Amino acid sequence: MGLLRQQDARPWGCYITPPHTRLRERKQERDQRGGGSPRSPALSRSHPSCSPSRVSFQRSILPICPVMPPNLTGYYRFVSQDNMDGYLRALDINVALRKLVCLLKPDKEIIHAGDHMTIRTITSLRNYIMDFDLGKEFEEDLGPVDGRKCQTVVSWEGDQLVCEQQGEKRNRGWRHWLEGDHLHLHMTAEDEVCVQIFQKVK
Repeated sequence: MGLLRQQDARPWGCYITPPHTRLRERKQERDQRGGGSPRSPALSRSHPSCSPSRVSFQRSILPICPVMPPNLTGYYRFVSQDNMDGYLRALDINVALRKLVCLLKPDKEIIHAGDHMTIRTITSLRNYIMDFDLGKEFEEDLGPVDGRKCQTVVSWEGDQLVCEQQGEKRNRGWRHWLEGDHLHLHMTAEDEVCVQIFQKVK
């Protein structure tokens, strides 16, 4: 046999690329082409959302539960009041009666059953009973107070019981709410606000 040419004078092992080198070269070629790791065709067809480029995470949304209004049932003893005279003056109550009413210390008895309520205002002079269904308008006779009639509706606003009394007087109504064992009452007429506080005793 003739002599090997100078350019072929290399060890025989140099002509064979080791298997691990071939795998590394193929991976580099795929990365250069942007192909990445091949997907399973069966998985892609059955579950298209399993594609790496389409995987997303959705934040779970919990339902918002409405605030349940409190049950106002109970007997409440008078604690304090402010600006009763201004409130009565806005209702055109005469001076003599205003002075008498300002001396009273009313108690409240409330029966609250579902959407039906009865509120009794108890004083040494006279009692006033208000009986109604929540959210339903009715004609209220305010004769014991100032001799007027109103179209009245009582409903919940959050945890506050709100009454709107539509009639001769602007901005007439009231709102009740609880803070611990204290029942608060704000009564409005025109631009006057009377504040009363009661304490639950039973």
